[in-house]
Amino acid sequence: MTITASDSAGQLWEAHWASAVGNISSSAIRELLKVTEEPGVISFAGGLPSPDCFPAEEIALAAERVLANEAGRVLQYGPTEGFPPLRAFLVELMRARGLSIGPEHLLVTNGSQQGLDMIAKLLVDPGDVVLVEEPTYVGALQAFRPYRPRFVTLPMDDDGLQIEGVERALADLAAAGQAPKFLYTVASFQNPTGVTLSAERRRALIALAARHGLPIVEDDPYGELRYSGAAPPLLAALDIERHGAPRHVLYLSTFSKLLVPGLRVGWAVAPEVLLRRMVQVKQGLDLHTSSLAQAIAYEACRDGLLARQIPRIRAVYQQRRDAMLGALEQYLPAGARWTKPDGGMFLWITLPAGYNTTDLLARALERKVAFVPGGAFHANGGGTNTMRLNFSFSPPDTIVEGVRRLSEVFKAALG
Repeated sequence: MTITASDSAGQLWEAHWASAVGNISSSAIRELLKVTEEPGVISFAGGLPSPDCFPAEEIALAAERVLANEAGRVLQYGPTEGFPPLRAFLVELMRARGLSIGPEHLLVTNGSQQGLDMIAKLLVDPGDVVLVEEPTYVGALQAFRPYRPRFVTLPMDDDGLQIEGVERALADLAAAGQAPKFLYTVASFQNPTGVTLSAERRRALIALAARHGLPIVEDDPYGELRYSGAAPPLLAALDIERHGAPRHVLYLSTFSKLLVPGLRVGWAVAPEVLLRRMVQVKQGLDLHTSSLAQAIAYEACRDGLLARQIPRIRAVYQQRRDAMLGALEQYLPAGARWTKPDGGMFLWITLPAGYNTTDLLARALERKVAFVPGGAFHANGGGTNTMRLNFSFSPPDTIVEGVRRLSEVFKAALG
């Protein structure tokens, strides 16, 4: 057999992989997106904001003003902590969300996803325990796995994380002489289920964190996308309320769902000691988030775009959520259950026992409709009869047609 130069290069590099490479895998969702780009496919798979809501003209005008007035500054390297005017704006934005912080508590990141990698890099040694919801955000699992944690999963219901389950997990770990490095949660409009942690449980979780010295990573990309119900306080706000400054909670958020994901501008709010280490980690990753992207985001927000954009997105996504909930009620077979989120971009379907959504996906793609099988969101396996649907990307009539196609797939699977 002839070994080509390409094969030889592959063997060379593979022979030098670090042991952690075995824990790195492609995102099931990112791989699926390649298929859904085919003509005619109705995709409920990606966590994609609607391009119909992108404020392209306003972003373009902000970019034009920035380059006309501050090109020398925004095309240059910048401070790792972030573009100073943007950081000042974000400090005020966080205060409006109930987080009384100073700039020493805030770091601009390259999307909130970067914050997940940084916290794992700082806290996780191989074998360390990380607490995660079941199911949980697949991108977080992908960010944490290279550091080889042991995931302990926590039960959820329609009010979010079950506090009794957290207490049990902490007690079991303590009995084994262990303690978790942190708990990861998407408390508002959770990805993938769409459920929200209740205000009562949020207060109980912060009290639990204080008693046990438990760090919490609160990932909040969707919190402003509320279409019904009252907003509970952020975990980070309750933490500051209790202690006077950030202590137990690392808060992550982003402009990706509120402005455009292409800017890749997110931020972290953390205790000073943690933030200083995150700055050091970021210096090794990318030096700083794009000065130009930060300046464009700031200029757009300074001009009031965020205040105009959020109501616009809420109106569009609420209509699409309602269209999906109505279609599910109309078309899904008896025995199927689904969440009814007050906001966000996703809902979660649980089919009767015996369904395997990974197998159903192949049939669904034949019918030109896509979703994400639920197993991808389970840290330690399981969830074979569950699936995530995104409702933010497609218009209402497309959503209804897609759910109708899915129902035909489900009925055909029953034979």
